[in-house]
Amino acid sequence: MLKTKQNSPSLFQSFIPIIFLIILLSLNVIIWGDDTLKGSNQIALLLAAAVGTIISFRLGADWYKIRKNIVKTIGKAMPAILILLLIGALSGTWLLSGIIPAFIYYGLDILHPSIFLFATVVISSLVSLATGSSWSTIATIGVALLGIGHAMEINDAITSGAIISGAYFGDKMSPLSDTTNLAPAMAGTDLYTHIRYMMITTIPSMSITLIIFFIIGFTNNYSTNAHEINEVQKAIAETFNVTPWLFIVPMFLIFIIVKKVKPIPSMLLGTLAGALFGVIFQKDIVTQISGITNNYALASYKSVMQAMYGNIKIITTNESINDLFGTSGMSGMLNTIWLILSAMVFGGVMESAGMLKKITSSVMKKVKSSGSLIASTAASCIFFNATASDQYISIVVPGRMFNKAYKEKGLKPEVLSRTLEDAGTVTSVLIPWNTGGATQAKVLGVATVDYIPYAFFNLISPLMTVLVAYLNFKIRKINPKQEKDTMIQEKNKC
Repeated sequence: MLKTKQNSPSLFQSFIPIIFLIILLSLNVIIWGDDTLKGSNQIALLLAAAVGTIISFRLGADWYKIRKNIVKTIGKAMPAILILLLIGALSGTWLLSGIIPAFIYYGLDILHPSIFLFATVVISSLVSLATGSSWSTIATIGVALLGIGHAMEINDAITSGAIISGAYFGDKMSPLSDTTNLAPAMAGTDLYTHIRYMMITTIPSMSITLIIFFIIGFTNNYSTNAHEINEVQKAIAETFNVTPWLFIVPMFLIFIIVKKVKPIPSMLLGTLAGALFGVIFQKDIVTQISGITNNYALASYKSVMQAMYGNIKIITTNESINDLFGTSGMSGMLNTIWLILSAMVFGGVMESAGMLKKITSSVMKKVKSSGSLIASTAASCIFFNATASDQYISIVVPGRMFNKAYKEKGLKPEVLSRTLEDAGTVTSVLIPWNTGGATQAKVLGVATVDYIPYAFFNLISPLMTVLVAYLNFKIRKINPKQEKDTMIQEKNKC
């Protein structure tokens, strides 16, 4: 039996699934607001994949070829999925051990009126770096900092800009962040290579941000109200055993990362270290979570397991920070994993039908250099943030679209993953109708258009990634000989 020849899609046909996806995602935002990650966006991706499959059939594609490509694409995302599960477990044991509360407790010590805005960026960065979540940081310690800034008679929009700048810096650089894991998964690089390479653009962006807020702080006179700061610290100290010894665990994790231990083993070791310190230092918390009072060994086992796989919530005497002290363990990562799987199905269909190739080839006709390719990627991320209204989609779709284009240009995958984060993750909060912008405006009580001029880090990041690209500064190129040697080594291992 002769196989039907598959025809190439037109540019219009290639855009149909994406347009369909954008329409569904927009409807999701209108109906579900910031709850779209709980399922509606995943279904939208699968329905868009179905539309792509129908078009593929009309072009003469074979279903088994499409299915094979979907499975292959999902396989590429499996390391990221395993890491996300371990991140959920790690966040649970780090809360159980008091590491995350300790970051907040000691971070609040550096507050002073003249450096309040500067300190707000630093504190938000540290908390977000420790938790891996800009949203949780803004909704908890961010709200507390906004209240302190208001008491000092600082414009709420300026304080919001400082909170958001710090929170998104920490989210972007944290190995615990879902977007920080999603970007390298889309590009085909590993987590720590991605984080290290992001420093080239992220550190200058944050340095400029800190300088701006430092100048603003020292050119204005502010009153101070230490009461709210003391209340937050008091609530943490009454609930947790706060001690500098807890920082041994994050220092240990940083050490093994520097020693180039692979992400999955290092995350597992960090999780187990957090569990051990929880059992040693937080006996009251362990007993409270487990509900077992007569057998500490059994209580320890139950609370550690609960922290790693499921929900734990620790209540303090300060209601404003209670939301920060709750995690969902591995189960809390399932919606993100569901999104990744759905995105891989969509990407697999688009790729097997030749639609991504058609779109990127049309873009590549106007691309003359690595700089223009990176600029085009950044523009696409912002476009999807503005149209699809979701930061995950702004990483997933451009990541799949431009993956092969970067290889054809001889660029390493971390160049793509960095661009996705520099332009995708951080700009979602700048779009009023995006889930990021809408959520933070609601949480902080400050309109998106009001805080945009002061969200310096988020504004500078996409510009910095384009500037670095056009300057051709440390743009990593694929070494053909090195790639060949790596392939031979991998083949020999098998």
